[in-house]
Amino acid sequence: MKVAIISVSDKGKELALTIKKHLDDDSTVIRADLFHKNVKKYLKIAFYEYDAIVAIMASGILIRSIAPYINSKTTDPAVINIDDNGNFVISTLSGHLGGANKLTNKIATLIDATPVITTSSDINNRLGIDVLASDLYLSIDKPKEILFFNKAILDGQKITLTMKNEKKYLLNYLEKNTLEMDVSLVNCDNVSEDEIKVGLDGHEIILKEKKMVVGIGCRRGKEYEKINEGFSKSINELNIDASRVNQLASAEIKKDEKGILKLSEKLNIPVNFVDLDRLKLFESQDVQKSEFVKSKFGIYGVCEPSALITAGFDSKLIYKKTSYDGVTIAVAISN
Repeated sequence: MKVAIISVSDKGKELALTIKKHLDDDSTVIRADLFHKNVKKYLKIAFYEYDAIVAIMASGILIRSIAPYINSKTTDPAVINIDDNGNFVISTLSGHLGGANKLTNKIATLIDATPVITTSSDINNRLGIDVLASDLYLSIDKPKEILFFNKAILDGQKITLTMKNEKKYLLNYLEKNTLEMDVSLVNCDNVSEDEIKVGLDGHEIILKEKKMVVGIGCRRGKEYEKINEGFSKSINELNIDASRVNQLASAEIKKDEKGILKLSEKLNIPVNFVDLDRLKLFESQDVQKSEFVKSKFGIYGVCEPSALITAGFDSKLIYKKTSYDGVTIAVAISN
């Protein structure tokens, strides 16, 4: 998640700096940028270029400034409103699909504030279908049907989830989630391998897996146990099961690394070793550049660009390069 933190007052600027320091240490926050004053200008930029906006200002200023740009719950960024004193953190827009509710709770914990969340499913302890999709990195083909299914869930109706083969990541998620959702799970060959069909009373939506790729870099000869440890810690931070990962990725210079190959075999997840030429040509402002890697191999990094290239065009990082005792891990998903 790329986060824009926008403040107006001097006190708000101090709070913005505090929040940024916390978010910079979070591997799931790819970048946190600060903007001060010129609210209309910066909010317009942030609305289209960032995944989330943290607005430290009066709610009236925020709402009037973003109103012209609000379009759809599937495309609008998460918007969070915080008062100058940092007393309340308010989820304002894209609470579920955009991740505003999660970010609200996270920031409120970091600055010891009160989170304010108003979405019906959350306050009634129910699991919305859009929350499930967001948490598991699934796209929704008919966003307009979200309201129907969430209302049905609030009313205690049972919805049917149909898939081709049993999905361990879905079962684990439903078992561990503290919110309620009454579901019936059905296996059927007429559903694509990467899809989950949601149905009730003639209404239907398709949840489709976004391609999730874990990029791996490591020192020469790094043992499997250490690579697996880094892999496990990263997906645990994302609260996902290993079975949700579609592919592993690294650079071709790592194609004989026994630790990576063993991880691929143990998890039954294919690994893609990206050509050095593609890595040399790859450009992204979100990729961290290592001069050490550049001096040795002619490329600026391994785990982040390998993950992004393998996930496909217009993919994005959801977990920035993080080091685990000689192992680097990054995670990307397709658009």
